[in-house]
Amino acid sequence: MKISIQGIPGSFHHQVAIQYFGEDASVESFKTFEEVAKSVRTGGTQFGVMAIENSIAGAILPNYDLIDRYSLHIFDEFYLPISHNLLCLSGQKVEDLKVVRSHPMALLQCKKFFQDYPSISLIDDVDTATVAKRIKEERLIGVGAIASSIAAEIYGLEILARDIQTVQNNFTRFILLQKDKSVPTSIPNKASIKVTISNERGSLAKLLAQMSDLELNLSKIQSIPVIENPWNYSFFIDTQFDNYEQYLKAIESIIKSGGEVKVFGEYQSGK
Repeated sequence: MKISIQGIPGSFHHQVAIQYFGEDASVESFKTFEEVAKSVRTGGTQFGVMAIENSIAGAILPNYDLIDRYSLHIFDEFYLPISHNLLCLSGQKVEDLKVVRSHPMALLQCKKFFQDYPSISLIDDVDTATVAKRIKEERLIGVGAIASSIAAEIYGLEILARDIQTVQNNFTRFILLQKDKSVPTSIPNKASIKVTISNERGSLAKLLAQMSDLELNLSKIQSIPVIENPWNYSFFIDTQFDNYEQYLKAIESIIKSGGEVKVFGEYQSGK
């Protein structure tokens, strides 16, 4: 079993991979999300782990597009509580740090913590775990990283401060991807779909009414332009439901009304 992730050991994607598939899973690291999608599509890896939205930052819209373009199937989702920690080489204090580097989103989510340390410069970097690894390999003094506790463990760094994120109830939703659709082990209560409708007055309102009438809850809807047809839009939709048959009726109703539906995945809602 091979699982592709964006990032290196110690990243949040790596954390999800080992929590979901187990410590013995073979995890392959890639620099970009597109490389992850391509690896799953071509069979280089059986499964992929991909962040799709954060409870603070919102949706990662380009990743929806990757799922669509590479015709990947979502078979499950995983919600990871995000814990940001300040790491450095041992023997230092927060006051000794001159620079803290991390992914821009991690820096943004921890900005309030550093208001008490105006002498520390916050610098954007490629990835949380990558900074931790660089500090270890290059023995960087006076440089800190914002990363997971797993990254601290893997790269032998000291945790100066735990859970420094401003919003403590911070989650990232990850989706689990594979090349082909599989038979669900239980009746789905959530689906990720793409709906394309005509650019006519009231068409979106009609779509939402169709789904509401059949008791489907839209947990997310994102619009994207249809490149080959200017001023027309598709919608990436995550919908939850108590009755699978009602969901199927909603899909049928949208198609009968002239809409196009592509199902990315039907699965059990994550906790």
